[in-house]
Amino acid sequence: MRTKCFVFAIALTATLAGQSKTCDRACLEPFVDKYLDAMVAHDPAKAPFAKGVKFTENGQRLELGDGLWNTMTGKGTFRLFVTDVDAQQVAFLGTITEANVGAVIGLRLRIRNNQITEAEHFVQRSPNSAAGFERIGYKWTDAVPPAERMPRDELVKTANMYFSGMQKNDGKGDYPFAPDCNRIENGGFTTNTPVAQGKQRPDPKTSTGYSANWSCMEQFKSGLLHFVTRIRDRRYVAVDQERGLVFAFGFFDHSAGDTRNFETPDGRKVSAGPQQPWTWQIVELFELRKGQIHQIQAIMERSPYGMNAGWSSWEDGLSDRGRDVAKQ
Repeated sequence: MRTKCFVFAIALTATLAGQSKTCDRACLEPFVDKYLDAMVAHDPAKAPFAKGVKFTENGQRLELGDGLWNTMTGKGTFRLFVTDVDAQQVAFLGTITEANVGAVIGLRLRIRNNQITEAEHFVQRSPNSAAGFERIGYKWTDAVPPAERMPRDELVKTANMYFSGMQKNDGKGDYPFAPDCNRIENGGFTTNTPVAQGKQRPDPKTSTGYSANWSCMEQFKSGLLHFVTRIRDRRYVAVDQERGLVFAFGFFDHSAGDTRNFETPDGRKVSAGPQQPWTWQIVELFELRKGQIHQIQAIMERSPYGMNAGWSSWEDGLSDRGRDVAKQ
């Protein structure tokens, strides 16, 4: 009997030793700087990568040491973390310098046993975007009171309503925007911007193009976002329940052609949008409280029409369903 118990104890110890060691927030977030510092040094050996790590940059699978690894020269001052302890992943939106010129990076790292097993980053190469994020400086570090924290699936569901509402564009959806909702894209406000002196604020009921002067709710209710024909490969890669944050990668397709011609909910005939097929590759972050979206921050860059992120099957890459891939 003792022999059997001893054998069982050895087997249990081996099983537990093979399991991933859990990292808390204070453990996960430093991996971002280890990764960025290694890129500044142009040396992957300076970061704790697991054997067989998968790495992509702007949707392309590369070998470690290629791409931004050759050109990054420094870290910027804007730093926003979305730390997913349950999934053992950490995501990051921040400014950097590449060849001493400002840029913005969206980053996801998967951590197992204190090693990086997956790394994907998206670089939006624009000094204007970098300067804008550093000037605005929204970093979202406040914790949500425990009694008000949303379940993980509700955070993802609410963020996905943003993409679905934009894609459907019927002006009649359930849009979970808080009154103070604001959106920042590529370092600039694209909602609630002041009207230029001497100009009149466009009226959502008569305008033929949506306006950055409008609120999040006004833009969606206007029905003037039709030029975004599909929002696909919606991957929710980090969910931070403590801070009410969701980090997503995805693609905005503009099909062009006859899809540029549409009718608003109140019957106005409008033609708008790119005149060639166009895809924005995007990183989108959401700050949520009590079931409502308060802030949105995004970076985007034009990519080949219909491209895949390198982490999805062809079918998932074309799908417009939202996927909490962090927990898969």
